Amino acid sequence: MTVEAPAIRAEEPGPSDYHDPLIRRELARAAVWMGLAVAIALAVVLAQPLLLIIGGLVFAAILDGGTRLLGRVLPIARAWRLAIICLLALGFLVWTAYFAGSQLVAQAESLQIIIEVQVNRLIAWGHLNGLIPSGSRGNLQEITRQIMGSLGQVTAFVGNALGAMSSLVMIVVLGIFIATEPKLYERGLAWMFPLDSRADFYTTSDRMGFTLRRLMAGRLLGMLIEGVFVGVALAFAGVPMAALLGILTGLFAFLPNIGSIISGVLTILVGFSAGVETGLWAIGIYVAVQMVDGYLIVPTVARRSVDLAPALVLGAQLLFGALFGILGLALADPIVAMLKVMLERRAENAAEAHDAVPN
Repeated sequence: MTVEAPAIRAEEPGPSDYHDPLIRRELARAAVWMGLAVAIALAVVLAQPLLLIIGGLVFAAILDGGTRLLGRVLPIARAWRLAIICLLALGFLVWTAYFAGSQLVAQAESLQIIIEVQVNRLIAWGHLNGLIPSGSRGNLQEITRQIMGSLGQVTAFVGNALGAMSSLVMIVVLGIFIATEPKLYERGLAWMFPLDSRADFYTTSDRMGFTLRRLMAGRLLGMLIEGVFVGVALAFAGVPMAALLGILTGLFAFLPNIGSIISGVLTILVGFSAGVETGLWAIGIYVAVQMVDGYLIVPTVARRSVDLAPALVLGAQLLFGALFGILGLALADPIVAMLKVMLERRAENAAEAHDAVPN
């Protein structure tokens, strides 16, 4: 009796077999989608630290721009020029806090009371004319809560004074470290790219640095001109708390579009608190400042290197403000500028590759 050998079946690759081309291709696709999902999750979780790093880069661009500008008139080592810029900035802050601190604190308390009174008057006028329903809870606290809700939740680490100060200190420290040896960090980032992509990275990095320096130069010049002009003009017009309003206008000028609206509303409300004529002077001063900034400073300094459409900047501010709070609102403009430079560089590379292909 003969025993037949069992038939040998052709085995097919299983799920754990990576040698089949189809499985390897599908695993590669799955890995790409999983990596994209993980990257998005990490971007959401690490959004605030990433914004702090970007803030440090922006502050480093400010310090680097001042150091380069000082080098045109003072040919000394870069480290000494950077130290002078840092000391000048620190001296200005100490001088402002020492000589004007107590006066500005007293004015800030009065400003809050004046704003509350003026807003409540507007609410009462709205009730009287039927613009606000009489049964609604139209008070200052409710309106403020709604406005802040529309701009997005302020993040926890900048939601209080301690968090704001710690975030500011981190941005300043990062900026000083990066501005001290920018090429060191640039080479460290380039090391993570393939060799054939590093030249393109260096070109893009240089353009981003140039764009940030020009953008921040225009921003600081606008802050200085707007703050000084508003403070002096309001003082001559007899508007109360002119010094505080000038400082607030200069600080809010760092936020294009939205900052000018906020400072304008504060200035006009305080102006009308001293009378109709003073309020009209406040409106005229605000319009004059915005014309100087919009038609002289921005076109001359910022748009030559950045050329960002106002609607694009405003949309980015609303989006980043809603997602990341005050810090996202402040950094929306530099982030959009850097993205624009990166996309322009990619378009140049694509055009060069297309031209290199023989017809």
